[in-house]
Amino acid sequence: MPALPPFATHMVENQPPALVDYELYATDPALQEAVAREDAGWAAAELAAWGRRLGSAEAIDAGFQANQNPPRLLSHDRQGNRLDRVEFHPAYHWLMQQVLGQGLHTGPWAAPRPGAHVARAAGVILAVQIEAGVQCPTTMTYASYAALRQALGLLSSLSRPLLSRQYDHRFLPIADKAGITIGMGMTEKQGGSDLRTNSTAAGPAGDGAYRLTGHKWFLSAPMSDAFLVLARAPGGLTCCFVPRVLPDGRANALRLQRLKPKLGNHANASAEVEFEGAHALPVGEEGRGIPTIIEMATYTRLDCALGSTGVMRQAVVQALHHARHRTAFQRRLVDQPLMAAVLADLALESEAATALSLRLARAFDRQDDAAETAFRRLMTPVAKYWICKRGPALAAEAMEVLGGGGYVEESILPRLYRELPVNSIWEGSGNVMCLDVLRALAREPGAAAAFEAELAAAAGLDRRYDAFLAELRAELGEREGLEGRARRLVERMALAVQAGLLLRFAPAAVAEAFLASRLAGAWSGAFGTLPRGADVRAIVDRAWAA
Repeated sequence: MPALPPFATHMVENQPPALVDYELYATDPALQEAVAREDAGWAAAELAAWGRRLGSAEAIDAGFQANQNPPRLLSHDRQGNRLDRVEFHPAYHWLMQQVLGQGLHTGPWAAPRPGAHVARAAGVILAVQIEAGVQCPTTMTYASYAALRQALGLLSSLSRPLLSRQYDHRFLPIADKAGITIGMGMTEKQGGSDLRTNSTAAGPAGDGAYRLTGHKWFLSAPMSDAFLVLARAPGGLTCCFVPRVLPDGRANALRLQRLKPKLGNHANASAEVEFEGAHALPVGEEGRGIPTIIEMATYTRLDCALGSTGVMRQAVVQALHHARHRTAFQRRLVDQPLMAAVLADLALESEAATALSLRLARAFDRQDDAAETAFRRLMTPVAKYWICKRGPALAAEAMEVLGGGGYVEESILPRLYRELPVNSIWEGSGNVMCLDVLRALAREPGAAAAFEAELAAAAGLDRRYDAFLAELRAELGEREGLEGRARRLVERMALAVQAGLLLRFAPAAVAEAFLASRLAGAWSGAFGTLPRGADVRAIVDRAWAA
């Protein structure tokens, strides 16, 4: 038998090409349409350019590099002096420079205008598709501005570097920085979500400042330039501003104990910290720390929904790219009815998340509108709960589309899958969100009316939608045992708003399949089980316009 030519057994066939140098925004019709209708059409060209930059081979490679080279704690120098610093790979710094340069940290605060928060939301949805680890410091800096409005003098002193679009990771006093980021430390070992059990003490320093003594179980983004920390002052729990470097250049007394070994979010660091008399300033009224933090949490919860929406979108894109190029049994996967049903179902979930998250972002833009403020208060935990709950299941199904090739680390799918649970856990897990929804319904003036007005905009367009609303209204009116039914109730609230948006604005094939599956009870919940009659081909063709 003649010898085989070298490597003749290793011909690579029937493999999709690498998905690089593509446009994230221009290929996403659902996102483009949502941006236009939610008052941010003026940002379309900038978002298109952002999407091209993110889809470049350079950006995609940076996402992989940052995850393959996670941060490491430098607790001491070689002489034994404390450092309490975290070292990151250059790819992480490059990604942070891109995100801050796009203004995703404080852009709406620096240049407020109708649609500014919506434009930022779309930018976040695009950014996390390439690397979600940079979302943590970006989100907290964005949200911190809302809390710092309770301390206008402090905010004024921070405004120049805080609103800057420059990324500056040097270990310097804030006044010497070209740009800053702000992290947060709320939870402690003994309490978790129950912030009222916090024991970190804020002792008076005699000049209006505090000295913090205690710990935080999670200090997010520990190389931020400052942190908002909840501590127990003489007048009660108080929000405190804790700089990492003091004005004289000395390190503040934040002792990083270790970096958390996390399931995902590997490019970003989370730490355990001890405070040994750390210098801090009050943010807001002493004893009113939890209300101050809740204002900040509303913004971080929005970003949890946006983050999951973006990661889900990338999972769908990866599945569609594979299915359009991979052949099995003499047909492309995308042309096979069962696979097309799966892809269409994934696309429906992604489009519904996009519609809901950008509608919510519009409420953040209209802060002078009482009805929109009430809607924001109610729907932020609703959207966070439901969108973040759907993420892991969607990513797992998208990974299955790729098969074994999607399970290995060379694929982005394992990273996407690991990223999604954190958005459901961070800033309040599912039960916390559902309880927050019940509180908003009971205590927030106008919340129920704002929700009803949103639903009424689509009333009469479809009998299944109207029937679903009637059932939902009846459930909302049943007060007995409401807490035990809260997850079902919040899920149905999210579905109702998503269905109304799709009925009003999405193509008929998308709206019809969503209502028939999610509202009319003809769907098992497993992806790929859309009811008979769904226009699968139209949904798949719309999902990714590549």
